[in-house]
Amino acid sequence: MHHFFITPQQVSGQHIMIQGSDVNHMKNVLRMKEQEEVMVSDGNNKKYLCEIETFQEEEVMLCIKEEVHVDTELPSKIYLFQGLPKSDKMELIVQKAVELGVYEIIPVSTKRAVVKLDDKKAKKKVERWNTIAQSGAKQSGRGIIPKVTDVMSFREALEYACNLDIVLIPYELAEGMKKTREIVEKIRPGQSVGFFIGPEGGFEEEEVALSLEVGAVPITLGRRILRTETAGLACLSVLMYHLEEE
Repeated sequence: MHHFFITPQQVSGQHIMIQGSDVNHMKNVLRMKEQEEVMVSDGNNKKYLCEIETFQEEEVMLCIKEEVHVDTELPSKIYLFQGLPKSDKMELIVQKAVELGVYEIIPVSTKRAVVKLDDKKAKKKVERWNTIAQSGAKQSGRGIIPKVTDVMSFREALEYACNLDIVLIPYELAEGMKKTREIVEKIRPGQSVGFFIGPEGGFEEEEVALSLEVGAVPITLGRRILRTETAGLACLSVLMYHLEEE
């Protein structure tokens, strides 16, 4: 069944009005028909099983058949602070992080990042990443569309992270897995959790020191060296396994 996202304002009584690019996608790409069923999420953890009532030139009217209980979100909001990687790796990271349950992704410009984006390029990249996040949310049945924020400097990202309950930084010089298990096991549902992932070259020692000064906790992801596009997903998988409710 096809899945679409709307805003709560598009719900009126027992009807939902689809507008914008989704109209063309439904009519001309998916070639959907009247009376066909679709799933609709309002981005606030509400889902509706709907039936297409009518197609109009720039709108599609849906009739709500049933409000569906949503149970696809993690009990904690997870924030991925991702050092800018090379080429199109960020697209893969965004897509898979959304599938694994991330709440928000913050692209971070670090000292060792090869990629340097001016404001114009950064804006286009962020737009593209948010489109991928929306697609990933549809595919994985999320109740919300995780946001990809504007690119931040490392210091800006640390300031942003200060509002979270727990901040982790996977680091090759962190203590062993036993200590990491103890840290992860103390995380409780409802707490907001952020973690920093470096780019291909990793973090500068100065950046790690700065993160520790503001309360970030170093952890290890094992004895192997992980690529930047693997490290964040590994960390997310650990948190998902720990936090996922039965």
